[in-house]
Amino acid sequence: PVRFIGNRSSGKQGYAIASACAEQGASVCLISGPVTLEAPLNVRLIKVETAQQMKQACADELNVDCVICAAAVADWQIKQTANSKLKKSNNKLPELILTETPDILSWIGQHPSRPKLVIGFAAETDSIKKNAEDKRARKNVDWILANSVIQSGKTVFNSDINEILFLSNTEVEYWDTDSKQAIAQKLVRRISNYFSDVRGYDVQKKDSI
Repeated sequence: PVRFIGNRSSGKQGYAIASACAEQGASVCLISGPVTLEAPLNVRLIKVETAQQMKQACADELNVDCVICAAAVADWQIKQTANSKLKKSNNKLPELILTETPDILSWIGQHPSRPKLVIGFAAETDSIKKNAEDKRARKNVDWILANSVIQSGKTVFNSDINEILFLSNTEVEYWDTDSKQAIAQKLVRRISNYFSDVRGYDVQKKDSI
């Protein structure tokens, strides 16, 4: 109940995307882990604390046209949590047994009621293009936005800027370093163009998670 496994992701890119979607008139549900950011205007916010809670929230909201998975969900969790705080004891380290958390992006990508457009993110430290391509194929994702964890010698976590390698099944495109708001707006324009180009598809659901 006291200590936990996490990472340094701030949620800024996901919140910027939710805001940009809402600004373009989409009906947006933002499912957010613990962050210190204010909810964007005209966005329905669902707060969660664990990967299981996030998966359940996604399941409840899956009847959408487009899912954007930008959250940096931890890959592992403690298999059995303690009911009380673990104390230091004669310099003896506690034995922690880990188990995998739900792979939410893969679950959505493989779902029988899969949304028309599924977009994921990939934060990498090396072999960015190869790892992102592998992730897109393995998880049955339409688009992947990959970035390097370290950019210009600084971590991208909690930064206000980002640079993106955009991958689809037909495209590979580099997006220059820009603010996370500008990256979000560029992504939303591409989403809008995608649905405009899909013949015979009527956007009648909500537009984003």
